[in-house]
Amino acid sequence: MGIKVQQLMHFSLVAEMGGFRAAASRANRTQAALSTSVKELEKLLGQSLFQSGHKAQLTPFGQYCLPKVKRFLALYNDFNADLKAAASGESGIIRIASVPSVAAKLIPNVLAEFTSMYPDVQVSLVDDNAAGVETKLLTGEVDLAVGNCLHIKDNNISFEPLLSDPVGAVCQLDHPLAQLADGKPIKWEQMASFPFIRNGTCSLLSKTAASQLAENALYSVQNITSLFSVLEHGVGITTLPRLAFNERASNLCWIPIEDPYVEREIGIFKLGGRYISPQADNFMDLCIKMIRG
Repeated sequence: MGIKVQQLMHFSLVAEMGGFRAAASRANRTQAALSTSVKELEKLLGQSLFQSGHKAQLTPFGQYCLPKVKRFLALYNDFNADLKAAASGESGIIRIASVPSVAAKLIPNVLAEFTSMYPDVQVSLVDDNAAGVETKLLTGEVDLAVGNCLHIKDNNISFEPLLSDPVGAVCQLDHPLAQLADGKPIKWEQMASFPFIRNGTCSLLSKTAASQLAENALYSVQNITSLFSVLEHGVGITTLPRLAFNERASNLCWIPIEDPYVEREIGIFKLGGRYISPQADNFMDLCIKMIRG
């Protein structure tokens, strides 16, 4: 039989309180039960911890053991508290993957609220395109994914919708398309005569008449930062979801497209049937509450 933590606690308590009676009162145990616990510990160690006839006075061996026992109990208490905090969602780590637009525009508010509620929880946030985000979730690199799910009907994925994000045209403010739109929604045919820049979100146009824009594109730019740089230089026009549009691009505008109307459904998702930590569950619930409302 090995040493029990409770036996070490009783030994330390007797030494701290200066006797079995006071220790028994503090531990809410009978004096006989506490004495038996310490005797069993002494039997396991093969040495006496307290002087015979002086029940509160430590033997040299007891003096040697006490600081070690106290250090162990401090570590044990910290360990116990850490596990309980992790189990309740008050500490630990969450790994989240998000599409860049959501990571930049929606997650910060949620993260600020979450960190105020759970200051001891570590959060790791990485951004990637929709396919990369989904891959990170499926391979177990992250606990949660935020963005448009490419396999929303997959039974392995549990998807919670947050909002709908419409797709529109992006061009310079003084571009003929902007003048043609004059603040109103446009049709895809009105875009067809201008040089088009294909980007990663153009897959949203597939299976619509507007897919011809991407299929006939003169240029292809996948990196969103590079895309805005090219757009600002007037190389061409493109389509982007509203959230992906950079409001700081002062010489660009986003124009709604009414025909065909295309949108992506933004949500937070996890692997179905897979355990996720209470911390991740708390973050997911907060996302739903703050973004979906």
